Amino acid sequence: MLKEKRGEGDAALFARSATVGGQKFPVHWGGDCSADYESMAESLRGGLSLCMSGFGFWSHDIGGFESTSSADVYKRWAAFGLLSSHSRLHGSTSYRVPWVYDDEACDVVRYFTKLKCSLMPYLFKNAYETSKTGIPVMKSMILEFQEDVACNYIDRQYMLGDSLLVAPIFNDKGEASYYLPKGNWTNFLTGEKVAGGTWIKEIHDYMSIPLLARPNSIIAVGNQNTKPDYDFAEGVTLHVFELEEGKKASTTIFNMKGKSELEIDITLNNKVIDINYEGVEKPFSILLRGVFNVKAVEGASFVAEEMGTKIIPEGGHIRIVIL
Repeated sequence: MLKEKRGEGDAALFARSATVGGQKFPVHWGGDCSADYESMAESLRGGLSLCMSGFGFWSHDIGGFESTSSADVYKRWAAFGLLSSHSRLHGSTSYRVPWVYDDEACDVVRYFTKLKCSLMPYLFKNAYETSKTGIPVMKSMILEFQEDVACNYIDRQYMLGDSLLVAPIFNDKGEASYYLPKGNWTNFLTGEKVAGGTWIKEIHDYMSIPLLARPNSIIAVGNQNTKPDYDFAEGVTLHVFELEEGKKASTTIFNMKGKSELEIDITLNNKVIDINYEGVEKPFSILLRGVFNVKAVEGASFVAEEMGTKIIPEGGHIRIVIL
């Protein structure tokens, strides 16, 4: 019926329950959880277990399903829910629209909705890869960091795609406690550098959440933040984080039909950054996050911005010398 109504390749079944073999319908959510912090944490634990069982996409009812959450729980759950593979506002005895809670809830939902829309080139790339490999969009830490024994039993944080770590807040004090594997991570929202290999404790207001960019990664940010379906390649900015000596960072921008539109790889060797790319001729830029010590650039122009150095390609290979 879905194929008949929507057409081949343009239909998705948003399922709720499953048994053996249900992984072929991989878009799921957590069911009828309660509207409190305990159930919020239980939802994540269950979702990561589902994703470790062959399901590629998982989400949950923002604010919980049964009863009605406090405005505090709703705002924290909104940040978590909008940083899941797919998102929805839904409940049993009341509407889950933010304006029934308070004005700040509207601000929070608006902020994280815009953040998710801007991340769609990155999220869609990971979703496309999930559709081909079965590896979930939301990953348990042990799945992504199998050599780090500290990740073996962590169930209150996750990797959203291959390069973003999310640690939802499960209390009314705004206290975040999460583990960072080794490496120099970057707070995606603030640009702050955070050394890994340890547990981190922080306090966050409602407009914030621990959202960390993995070292040696490229995260594509689109030119739209008011809708999820747009041209992901047109005007995309590739945020580059903490390049590691001799290691390649790469990514691909897919269009909504699953066709590659831009492929790029970046390497750092002896203070020289080499950038190679190919694809359709649509304007894009590269933002070297936290890098302000650029000495010279070939094949592109550059400008210093608050978060780093922006590179505007002029065609062909790009070579950047840093101090």
